[in-house]
Amino acid sequence: MASVGNVGGEGAPIKMEGTDAYEVTGQPDHQLDRVHGHHRVPFQTYLDQAEISRGREARGETVSTDYQEKGDSKTPSLSSHEEELITARRALRTAGWASVFYLITTDILGPFNAPYAFSQVGYVPGVILYFVMGGVACYTGLILWRLFIKLDSDRYPVKTYADLAERIFGRWFKHLCTVLQSIQLIINVGTICLSNGQAVEQIARNKAFCFSIAILIWALFGMVIGQIRSLKSYGWLANSAVWLNLIVIFSSMGFVAHSPPNYASALAAYGPAIASGPIQKAAFVSQPIFYKVNGIMNMVFAYGGAMIFPEFMAEMRRPMDFWKGMVCAQLLISVVYMLYGIFVYAFQGQYTLPLAFQGVSKYGWQTMGNSIGLITGIIAAGLYGNIGIKIAYISIVEDWMQGPPLMSRRGRFIWTGMVFIYWTLAFIIGSAIPQVQTISGLVAAICIMQFTYTFPPLFLLGFDMVVDAAKNDPGDSWSSLSRWKRGFFSGRWMFKLFNFVLFLGALTLAGLGMYGSGTAIKVTFENGAATSFGCTPPV
Repeated sequence: MASVGNVGGEGAPIKMEGTDAYEVTGQPDHQLDRVHGHHRVPFQTYLDQAEISRGREARGETVSTDYQEKGDSKTPSLSSHEEELITARRALRTAGWASVFYLITTDILGPFNAPYAFSQVGYVPGVILYFVMGGVACYTGLILWRLFIKLDSDRYPVKTYADLAERIFGRWFKHLCTVLQSIQLIINVGTICLSNGQAVEQIARNKAFCFSIAILIWALFGMVIGQIRSLKSYGWLANSAVWLNLIVIFSSMGFVAHSPPNYASALAAYGPAIASGPIQKAAFVSQPIFYKVNGIMNMVFAYGGAMIFPEFMAEMRRPMDFWKGMVCAQLLISVVYMLYGIFVYAFQGQYTLPLAFQGVSKYGWQTMGNSIGLITGIIAAGLYGNIGIKIAYISIVEDWMQGPPLMSRRGRFIWTGMVFIYWTLAFIIGSAIPQVQTISGLVAAICIMQFTYTFPPLFLLGFDMVVDAAKNDPGDSWSSLSRWKRGFFSGRWMFKLFNFVLFLGALTLAGLGMYGSGTAIKVTFENGAATSFGCTPPV
């Protein structure tokens, strides 16, 4: 936290002797936060600058390049490179809350893995878990919004999820978030290439392409749409993707109600054991625990957008309005996913496929869902790829190498090269693990659980402790037990305890999810038809 996570390590409290211009009146030197650019910035300065920025936004004022308010000599002046970066980032702040709603609902798999999740756990656990996880995801989304509002400013912008982590816990936590975020995004994009490859194979009736080539086609297509740099350019695409997904949802519901399951695809996906007996549905499904855990992780996948919420807010005209788009999106996701999952599972039972619309047995109906799914899938891939490459650009090119801003002419050439590398890695991932249901469960356990459920309550706990510990400060540091006690017990300690318990619970579920998904991958490779970098499709 402004030192809580760094006692005795990198970012530990530092005495700023001879640099009074960087101190905040009334704040002791151990309140100094991370290095921002070439300056060590007090935690209180982030709060003050954020309050100034929110006030300007509320009044509708144009952002000034003079970040030192009248009478404020505490905030260091900007270098020419920092001014150039801030001007470039301000040019990206054009999205409204409606655009955020569409971007959040442009989910990587849409609701199409929800029926598979129900087939793994049954009706009762499925409904309860979707409801509970949706409510908690909405709560953690509001946490991220509150922290962004409190810590982001024109002078010290929060550009990524990792920036929030750094403001509260230090650079080591920022690096952890950046790594996990990069892993999630690249696997998300690889999963979309995989699901689109499956769609191509079904459209071609498994005769036209080697399956790895079908995945490669979409990786190459992604290299083209990946040249878009601003999220605003994805706004209308995300809008269309939402309505196209709704068409697939309602049409596939009609299809599964009037046709038997796709037994051949179920056999290819799950192995011989699945291809016998009548359709079975149950309130509680009886099967090995690792299958149930993998199903739960597929539910978690529905709420995986929290990882890029700060990136969305960083490109909004008024970040204060983010909660409107987020709450509406989470409500839509919870209701639609749950109803769709129950309906399809009721007709297809244990034969439900990881992409539900591919479980339709009639070729014409199957092709309709696959064709629309190809469009919505590549839009979602472009969105996640855009965010992923942007994180890499900011972290490596701008911050580490002190390179040109993203929106500059030289930035365009660097961006193009990074797009090619990114989508090449996505192809490798999609072709190496050709199982939508298990790869989505694995990334949910490793990454999505942390960004949506584990980290936000920990961030809020850390933020509140830093702020409360600064009240009536006698001058102690985080190496003293007294500061920890004051930070935790000086205000709303029950609320802090709630967030800490929520953090521990989410962390435990993530560990269980890694076990379940890893075991499911092993068993699916043993029983399914697909192999790594092979030509046999898993449908």
